[in-house]
Amino acid sequence: MSIVTKTDKVLSRKEGGVGYLIYNNPERHNAVSLDMLEAATAILADFAGDEAIRVVVLTGAGGKAFVSGADVTRFEGERATKEAIEHYNATVARCNAYVYDFPKPTIAMIQGYCIGGGLALALCCDIRICSDNSKFAVTAALLGIGYGFVGIKRLTDVVGPAFAKEILFTARQFTTAEAVQMGLVNRVTPQDELESYVKAYAETICANAPLSVNSAKYIVGQVVAPESKRDLQKCADLVTQCFASDDYVEGRTAFMQKRKPQFKGA
Repeated sequence: MSIVTKTDKVLSRKEGGVGYLIYNNPERHNAVSLDMLEAATAILADFAGDEAIRVVVLTGAGGKAFVSGADVTRFEGERATKEAIEHYNATVARCNAYVYDFPKPTIAMIQGYCIGGGLALALCCDIRICSDNSKFAVTAALLGIGYGFVGIKRLTDVVGPAFAKEILFTARQFTTAEAVQMGLVNRVTPQDELESYVKAYAETICANAPLSVNSAKYIVGQVVAPESKRDLQKCADLVTQCFASDDYVEGRTAFMQKRKPQFKGA
C-alpha cells in the first residue's frame, strides 16, 4: 500500500512489520523539497502510531541515489529570502530530528549517491546499509555553506573527529570501501542484493522482542547524549518493563521448548 501525502514524490508501503519510506524524485537523484520533507514526516508519524510496524526502512527510488540533498531547482521559491531560508532550515532540522528520535529502529537503505542533506538524513538512522556502488559526501565547503553543530555532532558520533574533519574539509566523494573504513556504514552488499539483504535484516529485527529492541535504542541514545540531558531513570524503567513483560516469559519459554519465540511487544 502506498500513502501519498501532499506530493507523490514521497511514497510508503507496509510489508508485515516493516514500513518503507521512499523518496521518489529520481530525475533529480531524489533531491528533496519542503513538501517532500513534510510528507516524509507525515508518513513516519503514521509508522510510529502503527503498533504492527516494528522497523522502518528509508530509501530512494530509481537505483541511482538515496537522497542527493536539497532540490536546487526549488531554491528560488523556498530559499530566496532570509525568512525563507530560516523556515527551510528549521523544517530540515525538525524532520531530521524526527528521524533521529524515532521510537522504533530505522534503517537507511542506500544505493548510489548519498550526498549533503542525504548523508545528514542517513546519519539520523540507526543502521546504514549500502550497495557497493554508493558514494558519500558533505559538499558544504564547495558551496560556501556553514555546517551546524547538530549535523557535525551526528557525523562525529558515527565516524569520530578525525574522519569527520576529513569529510568536511575535503568535500570529496567517498567510496563504499572508505565508508566502511570510517564506520560510516554498517554493511555493504552487491547492488542487486541490497533490497533482499535489507528486507532480511529488517525482518530479523522485527522477530526480536520490541520492548528489548526499543529500550536498547533509547539507552544507546542516552549514552551519546550530554550527561546533563540523560534520563537514567527512564533507562532503568525501560529495563524493568522488559523483565515485567509477557515477552520475557515468552522468550524464556520458547528457549526451553527450543522453538522460535512469538513476541507481542507487551
